[in-house]
Amino acid sequence: MQFSDPPRRRAAESIIPMINVVFLLLIFFLMTARIAPPEPIAATPPLAAETAPVPSGIMLGMAADGTLGFDGLEGPGVMAALAERLRTAPGTPVGLRADAAVPAARVALLLRDLAALGVEGVTLATLEK
Repeated sequence: MQFSDPPRRRAAESIIPMINVVFLLLIFFLMTARIAPPEPIAATPPLAAETAPVPSGIMLGMAADGTLGFDGLEGPGVMAALAERLRTAPGTPVGLRADAAVPAARVALLLRDLAALGVEGVTLATLEK
């Protein structure tokens, strides 16, 4: 009895190159993505019994001395930049991260200025007690 060798199976394709590409893409996206937007200005929000979720639209910051911050800008150019953003995206929700040391009268003046720009509502960022 004479047995012949069984036919050779074709070697399976290696998936190692595909895994390498997936890991390279993963590293690229992790390095270039922003996990959370940076705070517009350093501020410690006031304490509140209940906190409301702050919208993910426009975030304004107000330092203890009343300086405004928005989208990487600080100082007098903030309101002009905010007005431009609201012109291009009307109805965008606005959040305010004001320092706890800011007087309420200063926040009220800012709310008046925001209403003049067409902002209908502002959510104040607070910390839970």
